[in-house]
Amino acid sequence: MDIKSICLEYFYNFSLKDIDSLSKMFASGCQLHDWENSAVGKEDVVAIYEKIFNSVDTIAVTPRALYQDSNTIIAELLITINGKEQILVTDIITFNETGKIISVRAYKG
Repeated sequence: MDIKSICLEYFYNFSLKDIDSLSKMFASGCQLHDWENSAVGKEDVVAIYEKIFNSVDTIAVTPRALYQDSNTIIAELLITINGKEQILVTDIITFNETGKIISVRAYKG
């Protein structure tokens, strides 16, 4: 299983605001923790993503570096919101044995 490729697909779907494709990438008990939100369970995680996507016109994720340790990816990202505001984010994404996302921890700055 190539979790780096799965992770790049996740960032691509995030940039498209493709909630259906993202939802299929999450395990049922997945967790999300970022600087504004926290959720446990696929339904609640997807609801936060919908809230984020509804708050912006566009969002683009540009991976700057990916590091892998076992079933975890650490990604240094540049996120561009509405074509102008840019923020640096570090994501720590953990996958289960079938390649589904079980945890996303995002840190701003």
